[in-house]
Amino acid sequence: MAAVLRAALLGAALGCAAAALIPAADVKVEVLQKPFLCHRRTKWGDMMLVHYEGYLERDGSMFHSTHKHNNGQPMWFTLGIREAIKGWDKGLKDMCVGEKRKLTIPPALAYGKEGKGKIPPESTLIFNIDLLEIRNGPRSHESFQEMDLNDDWKLSKQEVKIYLKKEFEKHGAVDGCSSPKLLFCSLSPMF
Repeated sequence: MAAVLRAALLGAALGCAAAALIPAADVKVEVLQKPFLCHRRTKWGDMMLVHYEGYLERDGSMFHSTHKHNNGQPMWFTLGIREAIKGWDKGLKDMCVGEKRKLTIPPALAYGKEGKGKIPPESTLIFNIDLLEIRNGPRSHESFQEMDLNDDWKLSKQEVKIYLKKEFEKHGAVDGCSSPKLLFCSLSPMF
């Protein structure tokens, strides 16, 4: 009995170790069309106006198209703040107006085990995306990215403190506050 238990535990441990060595699937990006000139590339916090078509990889069926839905109007979204699925945030960075991309997005970076609407659980998705316009997004998105040092989409007191200290060093005294420590203390009731 003890030998069976040891074998089961060893098998489980080896299975976990092997799983830890397998890299997580990432977004596959194919550039279908590139503009001759690119004056600006998308970055975190930018607002993007796109037309897109979404397909299920398993059978090629279309589950959404901005051309066919929403009166044919393109869609605005902000890059990098999870307004769209994680795969879009990864696959649409550094894109130019007039560029067309095909993204193949694994379930972990799409709708995962839950699925959504016409998208079944554990579906790999394919998107054809056409970037029509880029605009500056609100500064708060850039600030959040700068503050979130461990990229967990949460702000700790320490992360805010470090950010405020850097801002204080850049810009000097704020509203009579003579040090970053005093500035943080005056804000600490908010936390």
